[in-house]
Amino acid sequence: MSRTAVIAGNWKMHGTVAQTRELAAALVERLGSAAKDRQVVIAPPFTSLQAAAEAVRGSAIEIGAQNVHWEASGAFTGEIAAAMLVEAGCRWVIVGHSERRQRFGETDADVARRARAALAAGLRTIICLGETLGERDGGLTLDVVRRQARAALLDLGAAAIRNVCIAYEPVWAIGTGRAATPEQAEEVHGKLREVVAEVAGGNEAERVRILYGGSVKPENVDSLMAQPDIDGALVGGASLDAESFARIVEFGA
Repeated sequence: MSRTAVIAGNWKMHGTVAQTRELAAALVERLGSAAKDRQVVIAPPFTSLQAAAEAVRGSAIEIGAQNVHWEASGAFTGEIAAAMLVEAGCRWVIVGHSERRQRFGETDADVARRARAALAAGLRTIICLGETLGERDGGLTLDVVRRQARAALLDLGAAAIRNVCIAYEPVWAIGTGRAATPEQAEEVHGKLREVVAEVAGGNEAERVRILYGGSVKPENVDSLMAQPDIDGALVGGASLDAESFARIVEFGA
């Protein structure tokens, strides 16, 4: 089954509204309609989502958010609801990023609840997971990602999983300049596809897009994307430069 690649840029806590408009406009100009055979997503900070949506209107670039709460409203200071993201122009959301898990204590259960809320609101959802350096050195990588994937997917059902992308992001490779080798990433992606098959069946496993995240750059994207089970990239720092991100979008060209 042919899977359309997804290239998503996670801007993290970077970019004022003015800077977001400038970078988004530069991406629209640089990419034009060249992304027809792949999906391109940018995820600016919450305060810049509407500006980004306006800047990319009419282009092939779609807007995502970096997180979402599982409740529709309430006394959840600092959180944001799925309906608010949709209203701001989002079509995608990222949940379970390692920085949320490691720095803000998000659990597998939290990630699952966020994913369910996002999907119920019609948002395509990128569910992130991955192991720490200690877990990799301890030979626990496949056990960790299997646990995380099952926790996130088990209660979703096959129909919802069709709107999910999984992003494997080894924690030790995020923001370090050190990336997993294509072979290391492919091994984990293959295991994740097996988990999807266990949860939702073989057809959904072949359909789901599994992205790699962790120091993806123009220099390594081609070798990563050449692997059969790597269906895209979740890009951090390199997504903050229009030329670098465009080159990643244009992998294999």
